[in-house]
Amino acid sequence: MVSSSSESRRCVAGRRESPCAEPGGTFPAAILFFNAEELWGQPPPLHLAEIVRVPSPLDERRSGRDDRSGRAEDGKEATVTETSGARPLDGIRVLEMGQLLAGPFAGALLGYFGAEVIKVEPPGGGDPLRRWRILDEDGTSLWWRSLGRNKKCVTLDLRKPEGRRLARRLVAISDVVIENFRPGTMDGWGLGAEALRAEHPRLIYTSISGYGQTGPYSQRPGFASVCEAVGGLRYVTGFPDGPPVRSNLSLGDSLTGLHAALGILLALLERQRSGTGQQVDAAIYESVFNMLEAVVPEYDRAGVVRRPSGSTITGIVPTNSYPCADGRYVVIGANGDSLFRRLMVCAEREDLGEDPRLADNAGRVEHQEEIDAAIAEWTAGRSSVEVLAALEAARVPAGPIYSVEDMIEDPHYRARGLFEEVEVGDKPLKVPALRPLLARTPGRTEWPGPEVGAHNHEVYGDLLGLSRDEIQRLVAEGVL
Repeated sequence: MVSSSSESRRCVAGRRESPCAEPGGTFPAAILFFNAEELWGQPPPLHLAEIVRVPSPLDERRSGRDDRSGRAEDGKEATVTETSGARPLDGIRVLEMGQLLAGPFAGALLGYFGAEVIKVEPPGGGDPLRRWRILDEDGTSLWWRSLGRNKKCVTLDLRKPEGRRLARRLVAISDVVIENFRPGTMDGWGLGAEALRAEHPRLIYTSISGYGQTGPYSQRPGFASVCEAVGGLRYVTGFPDGPPVRSNLSLGDSLTGLHAALGILLALLERQRSGTGQQVDAAIYESVFNMLEAVVPEYDRAGVVRRPSGSTITGIVPTNSYPCADGRYVVIGANGDSLFRRLMVCAEREDLGEDPRLADNAGRVEHQEEIDAAIAEWTAGRSSVEVLAALEAARVPAGPIYSVEDMIEDPHYRARGLFEEVEVGDKPLKVPALRPLLARTPGRTEWPGPEVGAHNHEVYGDLLGLSRDEIQRLVAEGVL
């Protein structure tokens, strides 16, 4: 039997001279990350000989734009020339000065869809993500190769005055700033939203934190695992008789990266009308809170507290995972009235399909355990392949529970282009495509996450006009 009770455990398995590329919209961007301040400048200085130049498709230089105003020299708003292979965010510059997940995921999304992303990292080791989880043969995280895609990586110690001066020059040619330091840190460095937007009114300044830029919790450290709990997700996840559990993924960080990217796009769209930027405040706990469906109105009006429901979901029946004879599980969602009847025919329980008690969802909710038990009894006697074939023939929504191995082998995943190959060293590496899929101007991966400081000469030399000797001095002084 599969249900939200303890018994159900047995049935659940587990960017060029200006920010604008062509005549067309202009957007600079910077991304700085929460709780990162203690890392900047601590690693040993990166020596010039260690800087690797990585050619990129964005090496062509373009000019004709006042960097601070965001307008072309003739005073007209810049526009991106549409060409074959154009992407929706071509001409937008993103300067990413942070680390780990939420902010970098926002940067990855923007970069995938055409923004020029300049990622700023502390000299030496760079973003800690470079050393997380499974490492490649060269000791670099495979996660970094994916999340760092399409980014131009430079080093800069924001804790040094000259580092902050260089950061302000980068901001001056950017449309968007995204930072995820502890609230107040950027203000202390003279790089806060108020100071930078006073100089650059068109700037969109995006702050990512655990609990937002205001309020009594704003100074708390912002880690996704904790914010998922405060945001309510952990309370409704797990089994009724067990402890709260989490998904084996950093959902809070990814959700916040999505929310930050959405906020940036909304602010860019509004800037086309007003000519003025604004601050985007993305909090991890609020990004999770946005996912809570009707939890708030149900409590406010009916006093109902949504609780954990195991492998099912409260108030919708049947929708659950069911065991099969081959040891695999299938998920079946037959919560529509006609779907339920067709499922019961498949399960050879026409009696339940015709039972007036179960004619609508409300009735089925009252008898969930009985229904789940009947379905589980049917699936347990057949292989997952047999179950899914029968349900497909009956037009009942169902599917297997996929591992990454299953995804790689699935023809639908391949047909939809969900895997892209990039060259890392002399070997191809599969990385997941980013979605949504746009029919005319889709995103794409240009290169994998590069080495620390790989684009120092391109950015500081070509964009900011520093000489090679100046760059070498800054490296020796630990600024770069």
